[in-house]
Amino acid sequence: MTIEIKAPTFPESVQDGSIATWHKKPGEAVSRDELIVDIETDKVVLEVVAPADGAISEIIKDEGDTVLSNEVIAKFEEGAGGGESKDEGAKEEAGEEKKAEAPKEEAPKEEAKGGDGDQLVNPAARKLADEKGVDLSTVTGTGKGGRIIKEDVQKAEKAPAAAPAAAAAEVATAGGERVEKRVPMTRMRKRIAERLLDASQSTAMLTTFNEVNMKPIMDLRKNYKELFEKKHNGTRLGFMGFFVKAAVEALKRYTAVNASIDGNDIVYHGYQDIGVAVSSPKGLVVPILRNAENMGLADMENNIRDLGVRAQGGKLSIDEMTGGTFTITNGGVFGSLLSTPILNPPQTAILGMHKIQERPMAVDGKVEILPMMYLALSYDHRLIDGKEAVGFLVAIKEMIEDPARILLEV
Repeated sequence: MTIEIKAPTFPESVQDGSIATWHKKPGEAVSRDELIVDIETDKVVLEVVAPADGAISEIIKDEGDTVLSNEVIAKFEEGAGGGESKDEGAKEEAGEEKKAEAPKEEAPKEEAKGGDGDQLVNPAARKLADEKGVDLSTVTGTGKGGRIIKEDVQKAEKAPAAAPAAAAAEVATAGGERVEKRVPMTRMRKRIAERLLDASQSTAMLTTFNEVNMKPIMDLRKNYKELFEKKHNGTRLGFMGFFVKAAVEALKRYTAVNASIDGNDIVYHGYQDIGVAVSSPKGLVVPILRNAENMGLADMENNIRDLGVRAQGGKLSIDEMTGGTFTITNGGVFGSLLSTPILNPPQTAILGMHKIQERPMAVDGKVEILPMMYLALSYDHRLIDGKEAVGFLVAIKEMIEDPARILLEV
């Protein structure tokens, strides 16, 4: 039974994707729900699994090809596996097996036919290569025992002519070890670059700074860490949960910071969907804590940790990274002392956390060594005035330095 393998249904925010990696070759046995291909979109890498036990019979979209939502990318033969991808390929395989049983002196003649040296080439592949002018010595066989099959010739025909300048080619000059490596930018990285450039060019972005004394929060964590973990089934009490909590309360007071610009309209959101920027192997992603205003501290910490783990494994869905009314990014985990975060349009503000560092501070006329953190709020000056931006950042500072304010909502 032949089954069409289709690209997933993309949400409205994603127009298309591209084939990143085929994990299975035509004819290779596949188990049900086994990963067969990765499709990369602007926001996430989607995994497509096998619909049943069998094998791919034909690959329609090669690696690098653009695919649309629900577009057919391959054909799958249920119950197949272990042979060539097509009936013709299976016959060719059988023919080659028979040749292998022939006297040894005949084999070199057949293999050398067409100037292929000791390569094993299926007749149909050789015929196609002759028609298309493909040099079989440059083709890598993926059939059984390294045999060149039709699909290998088709793929070689589609490959760029400048093979020596392949995507990941390394070039060394005669002068020494001045090695360069050129790789194509991934779709996700290109989209990140486009969005960052658009944010800097299409918004009136400005950043305001403040500093916060982290000692009260650190003392709170120290006193209640074990009790919190025991009460909430091992959930760790981190800093990010406190900042999300503080941001939720501050956003309720400064609604413009939680708003977005849509053409000539201002959209005020009556909810707080907080994006938490997370570094992943494929780039920066921003999964969303939806309706954060309804979450307790333990729920926030659990969700943040889960999103972070799945971001590292590339397991986030597009829906989990779509939307958001405000973003928090923590460069402190990498050692950043101070930065100016870039807006995540259509949002109009983003909060940057940084490294906690002990510094001498003047407290009631005396010098004390305190664990301090710089906070940065980048905002779109088209919508948010400096007074609102500073007021918002001061509210965050006050709630972190006096956590009781979060509970009392003052």
